[in-house]
Amino acid sequence: QVHLVESGGGLVQAGGSLRLSCAANRPTLSNYAMGWFRQTPGKEREFVAAISSTGSTLYADAVKGRFTISRNDAKDTVYLQMDSLSPEDAAVYYCAADRGGYIVVAPGRYDYWGQGTQVTVSS
Repeated sequence: QVHLVESGGGLVQAGGSLRLSCAANRPTLSNYAMGWFRQTPGKEREFVAAISSTGSTLYADAVKGRFTISRNDAKDTVYLQMDSLSPEDAAVYYCAADRGGYIVVAPGRYDYWGQGTQVTVSS
């Protein structure tokens, strides 16, 4: 069982930055693909970014050029650097792990999820 814990959310002004972290309890996280998703009330969970076990990355169009996903397998941690935030980015952000190791965008493909961290962006 993989337990994921997100941190780093909070309140930021529009144009500001936040860095989210997702820590895992398994030393074999390096074999997993990792993804970040976000969700607002009444909407489906939305793909934000993903990184494969080999370091390939994929971003949603809405965040491309502003967000950066990275991983530090020595620390069993994945990050999401979010820059130039806008109120439209406000959501609960979730990290997820996929045993397959390859990038996937469908939430249902991921095997493990964190509890989420709230990001609020004031205008």
